[in-house]
Amino acid sequence: MSTWKSTLLAGTFALTPLGSAIAQEEAPNADVVHPHDDSVLDADAGIAEAKAKMQKEMDEVIALIEQMFGTDDLPPIEPARLALAEQTTAALVPSGSLERLMDNLYGKMFKTIMDQADGSSDLMLSIKTGVESDKIAELDKDTKTAIADLFDPHRKEREEQITRVVKPLISEALADLEPPMREGMAKAYARKFSAEQLGELNAFFATPTGRVYTEEWMAAQADPEVVLAMAKAIPPMVLKFIDRAPEISKDFEDLPKERALADLSDAEMKKLAKMMKVDVKTLQDNRDMWSETAMDAIEADEEWSSDDQAVDAAADAAEDAEAAADAAADAAEDASDPAFDRDNWSDADRQRVEELETAAANASAAAYEAEDAAIAAARERLGQTDPSE
Repeated sequence: MSTWKSTLLAGTFALTPLGSAIAQEEAPNADVVHPHDDSVLDADAGIAEAKAKMQKEMDEVIALIEQMFGTDDLPPIEPARLALAEQTTAALVPSGSLERLMDNLYGKMFKTIMDQADGSSDLMLSIKTGVESDKIAELDKDTKTAIADLFDPHRKEREEQITRVVKPLISEALADLEPPMREGMAKAYARKFSAEQLGELNAFFATPTGRVYTEEWMAAQADPEVVLAMAKAIPPMVLKFIDRAPEISKDFEDLPKERALADLSDAEMKKLAKMMKVDVKTLQDNRDMWSETAMDAIEADEEWSSDDQAVDAAADAAEDAEAAADAAADAAEDASDPAFDRDNWSDADRQRVEELETAAANASAAAYEAEDAAIAAARERLGQTDPSE
């Protein structure tokens, strides 16, 4: 995810709880709560729990990113070269540059969001009254404003307060992002550019034109013309994939389909139940339920029009293409470590692994056979003739 998207996401998270909290604080006739009331303690405990949960999820994401982009095996960077790169990134990410970037994008987006959340917007009036938005759209602006004021006479003050509180928080968060961003970029630049190249970059950034470039290059990425051009480029790209769905589907039609519970044999169902530590009957019931659902879907398919079938075929083809792409990416990721390639193993190691794999498969089959024999013997001893008894 690019930097501006990350900061936008951070701003969104900040905006959502703040808006709700401010609305609560401004609610008329709010009860005064003693600081030692149980409700306050419960609220504090809830906040602490939410923070702990969020921290855990963020730690998991960071761990995944570290696994994907680990830098532990990279060679050390020459200090002099790193110093040159730090000078480069200090010019490229001067103090306040992220805020200027977000002013281009977030400022306009924030205003648009606030306009939509405004109590006099068609959306909010529809939510508050239950009247369809197309009927509300027929009303004039003064009428919409009067209706909104009926629900919340202080809405304009509330909106201004949200803006006044949120913007400094966003600015503070963006300022916190700049030092680690500069640090990471400095290391990356030190590895990708030679000392001579870094010196030339720094010399350029010291010129009048270079200074203008360093001030504007990041904010320009969120310039309205850039954002709008990128947004307009997305629909043709999506339509191109839809148009090519039949071709993509044909290319991958020979790939085996994913198996479902209904495709598993009784022995495989028993094996699955053991691995998942559940009753095999639970899996069998689920299999039967999915089979019935599939039959209902097939009967419904027969009633669909040819146009519906064509649309669904294109959608299925797109999903198949996406699944195939994911599978290829997974395979590529697994293949990225040559140590997993058995061709790189010694003959003795490969033979030993294959013998153990064969022994494990035989032992698993023998275990299931022994289990079936034990069950049959128990039924005979208990006098059972019907397996369902």
